[in-house]
Amino acid sequence: MIKVFYDGKCGLCSKEIRHYQAVAPDGVFEWQDVTALPQSQLEDEGLDLVQSLKHLHAKDSQGNIHIGVDAFLLIWQSLARWRWLARLIALPGLYTLTGFAYRGFAKWRFQRLGHCQIASQNNQT
Repeated sequence: MIKVFYDGKCGLCSKEIRHYQAVAPDGVFEWQDVTALPQSQLEDEGLDLVQSLKHLHAKDSQGNIHIGVDAFLLIWQSLARWRWLARLIALPGLYTLTGFAYRGFAKWRFQRLGHCQIASQNNQT
């Protein structure tokens, strides 16, 4: 089973995850809203709240954590109508470009959302 860790307080993130949930086959994914999980559960998964808010995380069935574009690739590879996109994005040049664009967007999104900033400030104290 693939565990997907996403920011449930982000409207865009939640909308995208709801779409994946609607098209995902049963028994393939476990969806985890990091804003609703106790800190101890995140730590048990080897995750940090701030980093989980900054970037999408997914854990494959072997326990490997995939972050950002790699998490999306893991998800898309398991969704029938999204496999083509996973193959396309995995191409070397496009993978690098997509990673760069994702990191820029993720940074911008994180800086704009109040709950992300609060988590970041709490993490520094």
